[in-house]
Amino acid sequence: METETQTAGPGTDAPWLTEAEQCAWRTHLDVNRLLTYQMERDLQPFGLTMNDYEILVNLSEAEDRRLRMTDLAAATLQSKSRLSHQVTRMESAGLVKREHCESDRRGLFAVLTDHGMETMRTVAPHHVASVRRHFIDMLTPEQLAQLRASLTPVADQLRRRRGKN
Repeated sequence: METETQTAGPGTDAPWLTEAEQCAWRTHLDVNRLLTYQMERDLQPFGLTMNDYEILVNLSEAEDRRLRMTDLAAATLQSKSRLSHQVTRMESAGLVKREHCESDRRGLFAVLTDHGMETMRTVAPHHVASVRRHFIDMLTPEQLAQLRASLTPVADQLRRRRGKN
């Protein structure tokens, strides 16, 4: 089978992936899944998920430790409904709270509580150590630079497409 010229299926002119392309794609998927799995495991002792941690990071870096729920949903690539459930769970743990938006009665803010900020201060060093141990330290500085250079155009294009939806 000549993978270079055969199309991927009905309704598309996209060629099948070459063996090298298929290998690169599947390696990317494997690393993404395995790394996410490991990061989740390393956050479990703190009672957090990667989604929880991402929300805490976004709120801790936001002005006044608050973001509109719609902005937080966009930043974390979650639907408003999914984020609402997530924030409800995090509220129960005392990590965040919701506040009404004075300028828009229907709008809500997610706000990082003092307990949530203290949790970030406790967990962040462990998370960074995990990222370093399972990712950064596995690559040379040159490989990290190549990886960033290789993935930046993909991320930029996907951000542009996301903005059009």
